[in-house]
Amino acid sequence: MDMMAQTRCMIVEDQALLGMSLEAFLEDAGFAVAGVFMSNDQALQWLESDVPDVAILDIMIKDGTSLEIARALKSRGIPFMVYSGLPQKADGPPELRNVPWLEKPVSRETLLGVLDELIEVGHDRDGTHTAMLPPRE
Repeated sequence: MDMMAQTRCMIVEDQALLGMSLEAFLEDAGFAVAGVFMSNDQALQWLESDVPDVAILDIMIKDGTSLEIARALKSRGIPFMVYSGLPQKADGPPELRNVPWLEKPVSRETLLGVLDELIEVGHDRDGTHTAMLPPRE
């Protein structure tokens, strides 16, 4: 596969083992992984000079919530999903409205399905369609 065609997925997850597992799984599925970022500071610093195609956010991380990261992603039009141990709240913050929310744990197929949907509707910065997920084996 052409490395330039890989979909770049940012992972924000403060549980090291879960983050490493997600990273390995996504790499096996053909993604280029950015992260795993364990704090707001790490993720926001990276976002200052880099841009993912899609992102997975744990909502509660070691230095608070990842709402600031969600705001940064939304402001740039980067699709993302929440992958959290917490249930979604009907009256949740505006940064998370209309954002897919998966409660841990979920099957890998479910996770890939949501990422696939995000990528299909997402557009990159110049308005062209983003790269599709690689075919699954």
